[in-house]
Amino acid sequence: MVNPVEAAEDLRMAGDRSPLRIGNASGFYGDRFDALREMLTGGPLDVLTGDYLAEMTMLILGRDRLKNPQRGYAKTFLGQLEEGLGLAVDRGVRIVANAGGLNPAGLAQEIRALAERVGVPVRVAHVEGDDLLAEREWGPGVLTANAYLGGAGIAACLRAGADVVVTGRVTDAALVTGPATAHFGWLAEDLDRLAGAVVAGHVLECGAQATGGNYSFFREISGPQGIHHPGFPIAEIHADGSAVITKHPGTGGAVTVGTVTAQLLYETAGPRYLGPDVTARLDTVRLTDDGPDRVRIDGVRGEAPPPFLKTGLTRVGGWRNEIVFVLTGLDIEVKAGLVREQLEAALARRRPAEVRWTLARTDRADADVQEEASALLRLVVRDPDPEVVGRAVSSAAIQLALASYPGFHVTAPPGKSMPYGVFEAAYIDAYAVRHVAVLPDATRVRIPACVPDGHGPQDPACPVFGDGTSDPVVTLPPPLPPGPTRRVPLGTIAGARSGDKGGSANVGVWVRTDEAWRWLAHELTVDRLRELLPETARFTVERHVLPNLRALNFTVDGLLGDGVASQARFDPQAKALGEWLRSRHLEIPEVLL
Repeated sequence: MVNPVEAAEDLRMAGDRSPLRIGNASGFYGDRFDALREMLTGGPLDVLTGDYLAEMTMLILGRDRLKNPQRGYAKTFLGQLEEGLGLAVDRGVRIVANAGGLNPAGLAQEIRALAERVGVPVRVAHVEGDDLLAEREWGPGVLTANAYLGGAGIAACLRAGADVVVTGRVTDAALVTGPATAHFGWLAEDLDRLAGAVVAGHVLECGAQATGGNYSFFREISGPQGIHHPGFPIAEIHADGSAVITKHPGTGGAVTVGTVTAQLLYETAGPRYLGPDVTARLDTVRLTDDGPDRVRIDGVRGEAPPPFLKTGLTRVGGWRNEIVFVLTGLDIEVKAGLVREQLEAALARRRPAEVRWTLARTDRADADVQEEASALLRLVVRDPDPEVVGRAVSSAAIQLALASYPGFHVTAPPGKSMPYGVFEAAYIDAYAVRHVAVLPDATRVRIPACVPDGHGPQDPACPVFGDGTSDPVVTLPPPLPPGPTRRVPLGTIAGARSGDKGGSANVGVWVRTDEAWRWLAHELTVDRLRELLPETARFTVERHVLPNLRALNFTVDGLLGDGVASQARFDPQAKALGEWLRSRHLEIPEVLL
C-alpha cells in the first residue's frame, strides 16, 4: 500500500527547480487570432496558456450545445492550432487552454484528429468534472452549470506527459497553477507558493491588459510599436512562488509596475482572492521594477482554500429590444419628451415587463458637425414573451417617423427581439464535485478536494490546513497637511481599472507615489465615490484598502443587474466605469500636480 504522505513528498523532491516560463495567448473567446503564433515564434517558452471562457462565453457555448450536442467548445482554438500545433512541438512548448468549455472531451478528440491530419503527433489530455448541469435541479431555463476547478487536474495531465491539455471551467489562474505545480512538484500545503502562482495567473489571464491594453496611462507607452499592437504577457515562475512578468522582446506595449497593478485590481474585491487551489492574500503582494519590461511579484501569502467551489449558472432571462433615437439641435429635452409620450401610448396596449429610457446629452451648442449637435435617447424593453418586445415595439417606433419631433431618425433600423442572458453564482461543497484528469492514455485520475479541516471528508493525500488565517490589518498613511488645491480630474494623478463579476462591478484605483497615496487613502471614501459616480448611489458599495499597491478597490453590488449577458447598463461589463471616475473633477492638492 502506497503511503500518500510519502508519495506526495516524493513528488515534491522530484520537482524541477529551474524557472518555468509561461506565456498567454488569449484573454477571451475572440481575442487576437494570431497571438498563439506570435507567442510561439517570438521567444522561448515552456508553456503557453489560453483563456477563452467568461460568463458571457458560457451562455454562448450553452446555446451552441443546444443546436449541436457535439459542440460547446471554443472553435477558434482549433483554427489557431492548425498552424500552432507544429510550432509548439518543434519548440517544445506545451499548451494549456480552457477552450474545452462545455465539452473538453470533444475538443480533445478534435485536436487528436487535427494532429493526425497535419502530421504532428501529440499527446492530448483533458480535465472534466466541472459540468454539473445534470447533477442536480438548478431551476427553469438554466443552460449551463459549471464549477470553477483548480489546477491539480492540469498538473496531473502534464505529469503524465501531455503536450496539450484542454479543460472546461477552471479558474483563470488554474492555467498557471497547474503547470507550476507539475513543474516544481508543489503540494496542496504549499500555500504561499500556490498563492504566488495564482497572482501571476491573474496578471496573465487577460492577455494584453497586462502589457498596456486598457491602461489608464496608455499615452506614456512608447517604443517602436507603442500601444498599437501590444505583445502578450509572460510569467517567469520560480520554485518559491515568486514571478517576473515580462513579454517577448520587440513586441509592442509595456510591462511596468503600473500595468501589472492595473491588472491585479481587475475583477477582484477584498484582500482575500478565493480559489480552489489556495486563498491568495492580495494585501501581501509586492511589485518591484526588475528592468525594462520586467516586474517582479513576491511576498504573496496564501491561506487554505475555501470549502466550497463557485459554480456559474447561465440561463436565458427573457427577450429584449433596443431603439436609439437621434435628437438634433434645439429643444432636446422637449423632443425627447414628445417621442417618449408617443411611444409609451403605443406600448400601453401590451406594455413590456420592463421599459427603460435614458437620454445621453452628447450634443453641444453651435456645433460645426451635425453629429456633435445630436443627443441620443435610448429605449430598452424586456419581457418573457418575444412578441411583446419584437415587432410590436419596432413597428410602433417606425410609425412615428413622419409624425414626431423634427429631424426624427434612429441609429439603426429597429429589429426583432433578441434573447438576453442571466448569470448567477451558486456555491457547493468542494468534495461533492468529481474533478477528473483524463490522461493521454485515457486513464482517468480522480483529483481529491483538499478542504479545511472539519468541512467534509478529507482525502488521505490532503494536508490538515489548520487555522492559519488572520484578519488583514489595514494601516492608513498619515494624511497630507493642509495646503492649496486645484480642481482637476482625478485621473490627473490616479489610474483605474474596472470590470464585472456577475451583477457586481469593481473599480480599482491606484496612484504612483507615496505622497499621492497619503491623499487618496483619506479622500476617496465610499461616500466620495458615490458623489463622483451618482449611478452607484443606490447600491451597496464596499471599499478595500491595498497599501502595498497604493490602491483602493471598490465593489458595487448589483450595478450590472443579472450580469453582462443581461445588458443592464450602457456599459454592461463596467469596463469604462474606472475611466468615468478618473474624468470626474475634485480638489487635489497642488503639491501632487
